[in-house]
Amino acid sequence: MDKQPLTEHLEELRKRILVALIAIVIGFGLSFYFSEFIFNILTLPMHSTLKLSFKRPFLLYEAKNPGLNLVFLAPAEALWMHFKISLISGVVLSSPIIFYEIWRFVSPGLLEHEKKYALPFVLVTTLLFLIGALFCFIIVLPFAMNFLLTYKTENLKPMISVGRYIDFCLKFILAFGAIFELPVVVLFLTRMGIVTTEFLSKNRKYAILVAFVLAAILTPTPDAFNQTLMAGPIILLYEVGILVSKIFSKKEEKA
Repeated sequence: MDKQPLTEHLEELRKRILVALIAIVIGFGLSFYFSEFIFNILTLPMHSTLKLSFKRPFLLYEAKNPGLNLVFLAPAEALWMHFKISLISGVVLSSPIIFYEIWRFVSPGLLEHEKKYALPFVLVTTLLFLIGALFCFIIVLPFAMNFLLTYKTENLKPMISVGRYIDFCLKFILAFGAIFELPVVVLFLTRMGIVTTEFLSKNRKYAILVAFVLAAILTPTPDAFNQTLMAGPIILLYEVGILVSKIFSKKEEKA
């Protein structure tokens, strides 16, 4: 474990942030070139709904709202929409580098045998983030959009701003991507000695309660089904984090 003065820590943090920002800028430039293609993908949940079936395939996409088109209400709204899409896409593209820079910053505080987990850390954190984003886009957003666009709207015609719609989608995609990092957070907290696996196991009921409270706050629809779609993965990932922490603790005791 390396000990460094505060000034060196701050200088190291500055370097890591600078590298991460350069990676985001490069990702932003690449994403802006394909921003129209990404935008067309993000509009899929608005024009399709996900149906559950007891026969194969168990999940079916059906066309919905064929005449619904997005509008922009300010001269620069469409341009800013492309900037937002490109920025978030740039962050996603550069996420492996961002996670690696995070690891490089915290690695001096780790033991020598723990530093070998750099590559698994980058791969796992990136994979969990992408799985969370895909889960939101494929499962949650079609359900949410179908509910919101059909809830007591017999006498109302939807006219959705492109900026509001993109904000709505990107916020939930990023939220689910962050939530799926929960096992890594739990492992980090246990490895740092902030909490123990026994403490997390004993307070499981409170974690379940917090999961449903977060789902009620973050989920755009008031129905229990969509809230469970968010709370369920949080609870599952919490258990995965406890299990992984126990495995690492046993390996350390044997070593």
